[in-house]
Amino acid sequence: MSISQEFKDFALKGNVVDMAVGIIIGAEFGKIVGSLVSDVIMPPIGMLLGKVNFNDLFVNLSQVPVASLAEAKAKGIATINYGAFITTFINFVVVAFSVFLMIKMMNRIRVKDALAPSAAAPAPAPVAAKPGRKPRRPRA
Repeated sequence: MSISQEFKDFALKGNVVDMAVGIIIGAEFGKIVGSLVSDVIMPPIGMLLGKVNFNDLFVNLSQVPVASLAEAKAKGIATINYGAFITTFINFVVVAFSVFLMIKMMNRIRVKDALAPSAAAPAPAPVAAKPGRKPRRPRA
């Protein structure tokens, strides 16, 4: 078998295609969550904390005074951007909680499927009645 045929067989297997779809959807989900955190969640938190823009919070590691993070970056000054870290951390918490809820829902569905009686299970055989008695019903 040629290398190209082996690669084609590998790439077209269901698991590889499913994984690729999951990665693409996961990347797009990450963009949605990033926008949710930076555009919806962080602005009200910043307003509650005194009109703070988290993306502008930084520690200047040099002796050169700068007024903003953009100015520090333009001058090539080393900074610790803890505001961006806070935003990224909240982003992670939102993604982790979403994945937790999704897995919890999937586990609940699996438990329901496991408890449901199988349609392929044969019905129990009726118990033969003794003469003069009613037949007994099988126990479920």
